[in-house]
Amino acid sequence: MATNLAIDDALVDEAKKLGKHKSKREAVNQALRDYVQKFQQLKILETFHDFDFYDAFDYKAGRSR
Repeated sequence: MATNLAIDDALVDEAKKLGKHKSKREAVNQALRDYVQKFQQLKILETFHDFDFYDAFDYKAGRSR
C-alpha cells in the first residue's frame, strides 16, 4: 500500500543510522513493529494485574515425587 506521509527526515535518518537500516522504508517498518510490540507487551502486563498470586506457593515442592 503506497502512502504519502510527512515524516521528519532528520528523525528517519537518525533511525536509519542507529538501526543500521539501508533504507527509510526499513527504518519506518522497524519503528512500527517496535511500536506495536510495545503496546502488545503493555496489554499483557495489564492482564497480569488481574490475577491473584499466592506468594507462599512452593513450586519446588510440586516437583518432588
